Amino acid sequence: MMRRRDFITLLGGAAAGWPLAARAQQPERVRRIGVLVHGSQTGAVWQQRLAAFRDGLEGLGWQEGRNIHIVTLFSDNNYDRLPRVAHELVALSPEVIFVNTTPATRALQKETRITPIIFVQVSDPTGAGVVASLARPGGNITGFLFYEASIAGKWLGMLKEIAPHLTRAALLGNPKGFPYSYFLRIAKAIAPSLGIEIVPAPIANAEDIDRSIESFARVPNGGLLVPPDNAVDENRDFVIALAARHRLPAVYASREFVAAGGLMSYSTNDLTQFRRAASYVDRVLRGASPANLPVETPTKYETVLNLKTAKALGFDVSPTLLVRADEVIE
Repeated sequence: MMRRRDFITLLGGAAAGWPLAARAQQPERVRRIGVLVHGSQTGAVWQQRLAAFRDGLEGLGWQEGRNIHIVTLFSDNNYDRLPRVAHELVALSPEVIFVNTTPATRALQKETRITPIIFVQVSDPTGAGVVASLARPGGNITGFLFYEASIAGKWLGMLKEIAPHLTRAALLGNPKGFPYSYFLRIAKAIAPSLGIEIVPAPIANAEDIDRSIESFARVPNGGLLVPPDNAVDENRDFVIALAARHRLPAVYASREFVAAGGLMSYSTNDLTQFRRAASYVDRVLRGASPANLPVETPTKYETVLNLKTAKALGFDVSPTLLVRADEVIE
């Protein structure tokens, strides 16, 4: 027979365990993540990049429907829509926001100086005024640098190497995007040392691209310099076709262009950067401040060559360029 004192002790021990058991059965707290994509919702490339971001989060223990809820808004590549989309996203009160490109980051900055913001695909965050410095961002924004300034010299050098007689390079891009002026300034500073004249080729849509390349190609010894730009990305196949039609060597800021038939690229890996961004979102959700998270710079660039395109355009790929290539498409 159990004595009264033993019964009270057993009962007390069981009662002490009730709160623990109750807590174990409670669902996890769901954290809110906002995502602003300056791109098209129907674009396959954006779905791939966002999938890489989600994969990065899952690898760190964050799963949609279990402990995070992600709300994604798209600008559909419309710069004029960015302020409204940024306002709508901030109004949803996410705990952290993930964003791509300089214009979209600046639109969010105008809406909030409190909500943590993690960016990718921003090439000059200090010049754009979104961080105080790369080492110490100092505010509510930090992220991952897309390209360092020296990248423009690398692109021009590749054009000159594959087309030694090249004397002109058209810089294709939308002036509404802050990186366009950034790359234009850097390219103009470097080009004279290579005997190249930089010709601005501002575009906003397919008609502009057709008109700009058609006009530029009338003068011989030209080539195309294609930095990261959403308007160009949306018209990738058209740009590649025009370069082929006018027999213009072109260097791109994305491997996808070369895989689709473009000549060559020197770039960071978009998917890697989107996946890496999840680590900063994770740190913010766990209590870190963007002010103390340094802007990460790229650690690896990739050179991709399309030998089939080079042959069709009549360009000889030097052994030096061939050896440097990380990937050769034949």
